Parts: sequence; C-alpha cells; structure tokens
Amino acid sequence: MKPLNALLAPLPTTIFTVMSALAAEKGAINLGQGFPDTDGPADIIAAAAEALTSGSNQYPPLTGLAELREAVAAANRRFYGIEVDPAREVVVTSGATEAITASLIALLDPGDEVVLIEPLYDTYLPVVRLVGAIPRLVRLEPPDWRLERSALEAAFGPRTKLILLNSPMNPTGKVFSRDELALIAALMQRHDAYAVCDEVYEHIVFDGACHIPLMSLPGLRERTVRIGSAGKTFSLTGWKVGYVTAPAPLASVIAKAHQNLTFTTPPNLQKAVAMGLAKEDAYFAGLAESLARRRDRLAAGLAALGFEVLPSQGTYFLVADFAPLGFTGDDVAFSRYLTEAAGVSPIPLSAFYENDPPRHFVRFAFCKDEARIAEALVRLARHFSKAKGREGAPLARLTDGARSA
Repeated sequence: MKPLNALLAPLPTTIFTVMSALAAEKGAINLGQGFPDTDGPADIIAAAAEALTSGSNQYPPLTGLAELREAVAAANRRFYGIEVDPAREVVVTSGATEAITASLIALLDPGDEVVLIEPLYDTYLPVVRLVGAIPRLVRLEPPDWRLERSALEAAFGPRTKLILLNSPMNPTGKVFSRDELALIAALMQRHDAYAVCDEVYEHIVFDGACHIPLMSLPGLRERTVRIGSAGKTFSLTGWKVGYVTAPAPLASVIAKAHQNLTFTTPPNLQKAVAMGLAKEDAYFAGLAESLARRRDRLAAGLAALGFEVLPSQGTYFLVADFAPLGFTGDDVAFSRYLTEAAGVSPIPLSAFYENDPPRHFVRFAFCKDEARIAEALVRLARHFSKAKGREGAPLARLTDGARSA
C-alpha cells in the first residue's frame, strides 16, 4: 500500500481526546478540555430552535447570512471602533479552527515563514506545515509569559509572510499588552507581513486587563485578519460558528479557502449568533465576571494544596506548577495520575510545545459549573491529605511508576 499523508499519518491522537476519554473512563471531573459544562444563554438557543423550524435549513450564502455579517461588523464598531464592510470584509466559518485554517491557506504559499508564539494551540503547527510553510517559534517563559523583543525580532526575516497571534492566549491566560502589540506591529510593517489573530477569548478578560485587537492599531487595518468565536463568547462550543474580519482583498481569498473546506455553516445557528452579538453590554461583562469568580476559586484551592498557580488574565484556563508537590514524573504522568488517583483531569502543558517543553506544569479549565469546581477541589484535597502521611515526599512513592505512564 502506498503511504498516506506524511505529515498527518504519524500525528498522535490529540492529548485533549486522550485525557477526556481517560476522565470519562475513570469518572474524573474533566478540567482538561476547554468546554463549559452548562449551555449558554437560553434566548440564543431558543432563537436557533425557532429558526430551525421556520425554513432556515437550506444553503446560506458562502460568506454567511447577511444578518450575521452585519452583526459582526456592528460588534467590531461597538467594542473596538473598527469600521467594517459586512458585505466584503466578513466571512462566517464553521468554527474558529476552520477560520484559522482558511486564513492560513489563503495567505500562505510553500516556503513562506510564519512566526508563532509558544506555548500554542495544537492546531497551528500542523496547518502551517500542511500548506508547506515554515514555522518560526518564539517562546514565552513562565511564570510571567513576557514577550522578549530580541526573540521576536530574531524570528522575523525576509521570508516572513505572517505572524499568528493568539490573544487572550490559550493555554497561558496571557493578554498581550499595548507595548507588546506595538512591537509586533512595527516588525510586521518593517517586513511587509500579515497577521492572523485568533481572538476567540476576546470577551473573557479579567482584573482590568484590556483586549486590544491588533487590527485596531495604526497602519494594521489592511494587514490583519481577526477571528472570533460564538462558541467561546456564548458558551456554545458545539455550535462551531466562527467569523473572520479582514480587509476585502484578503477576505475574498479566505472565502475561497472556506468554500473548499466547509462551504457554509448552519443557517439557524447563524441567525441565533447574530441575535447574541447584539446583546447588551451587561451580558459580556457578566460573562467575564462569572469566569473570574471560578478562576479565583480554583486558583485559591490549588494554591492551598501546594501548587504554584500562575496568573491568568483571560481565557478559560490557568496554569499550575506541580513541582512543589514533590512529584518528579513529567506532566503527562502527573495528568494521568491526578485523573486516576484523585478523580480530577488536567492537561499537560507540554502538549502546547514543539520541542523541549517544560515538564512540570499542567493546565486547568475553569469554564465549569462552580459546584463542579468545588467538587474537584474536594477530591484533590481528600487525595492529597491521604498522600501527606506517606513515607518521603508526598508523591515520591508514585513517581517511579508514573514516569512510564
């Protein structure tokens, strides 16, 4: 038999699928995969159901229903002062991951270089390589995840076609500052590069942090693709409705890529999302406030158990260092161990790196019901209280077996 695709065939099953399956098998609370365990606003769901039974079931336009494209344009203006032509500069996609893929296909040719910031969402590298482009990685270091000027400058060069930027950032919870964005903007202009901006957590920022779209900076309107997600904004991740905002010349080619990937997105869901984007400011503020409370509760509980909890300015996630607990296996072993022994499942942070990742961090998702977060902390506390009395360091006896897990 002739070989299959040389890039995709050897890829392992994603760690998110592996850990979610293990959590289900062991009856663990899944704080690994980033999806809420309760549905989003009832009125949006009702609007989708009503549209489904009122004739909205045939192919919608390739670039999306006019009412959703108009709602996306209105949201750009309302939240960021960005003026957008809904007819020519918005493309509705089947989720943000498809939006990212379509944008990269549209903008990249084989041999182009792409600047990516690590740790990174696990879809980015495979898609960049599938189109024949070359990744140039810039690593942020814990605990503050600061973007170093020298490292970023070194990643840009004459073959740089674009930078793929995720802010607010999964998995770190970092929100890029105006100064960091200005540095990126200057390098883009110096090297005649584009940006594809994954901004799916745009409305989920905490502690006075401010999400600033790169597109809103001077001189970047015509160089930037901005991607949003109804799944994250309305806690409806299974709907897979994303939207691209881009200057018309870029949007027209992104639409061609979208045409050859999924062509379109369910029209009833589009109608409901259009309604959601017009919700009052209190909804968007309340979303962030609710998630901040859950973050704080989880962070405080983990810290009380001995984890070193890193700051999270946004997203669904926080990162914790488990080295202070005395566990000397790696993060994959620790994630399996917590799932099997304590009944709580995180994600190993090494899944978000290409090479030589740190091995003593895990990511927890706090986009869960507050009662579920409380129960997870009870399980962890119960487990670690039992482990404390054991001979040597609390988890030392389990380390040798965990290394090969």
